[in-house]
Amino acid sequence: MKNLVFLIIIILLPFNCLAQDKSKKDKEKSEMKPSKNDDGEWDLTVIDTQFDYFMNAVAKPISQYSESYLKTKNTILVNEWNSYYFSGRYRNIIESSIDYDPKENYGIKFEYKLYQVFAYVNWKYGLRMSGLSGSDTTRY
Repeated sequence: MKNLVFLIIIILLPFNCLAQDKSKKDKEKSEMKPSKNDDGEWDLTVIDTQFDYFMNAVAKPISQYSESYLKTKNTILVNEWNSYYFSGRYRNIIESSIDYDPKENYGIKFEYKLYQVFAYVNWKYGLRMSGLSGSDTTRY
């Protein structure tokens, strides 16, 4: 049986809007990689005091989405996010790239939470991403 390394993705969102210069070497080290938790499920942890509030009060519930919809959207959004990261655009908001494989079966919980990270960044910082539906930042 293969030994599995269990890690949690940590998405660090900035607490200030100060631009930071990063060398190419630093950018290579700043990559979020999906990992499995102790239960063997894909998971991510967001370290931002307002994210839980956003998930409970603002984000649409998971039942509003299909896994295929979220996977399609996440593929687009990760590409857009990484494009911004590697170009240095929005460096006061985007501090790492995301390693995401659209061929991997992450499961709906992971896909939902990742999608809500993009919606949260839009909601908190006003960062408009073309792959994100405007209605996904507001609960009806």
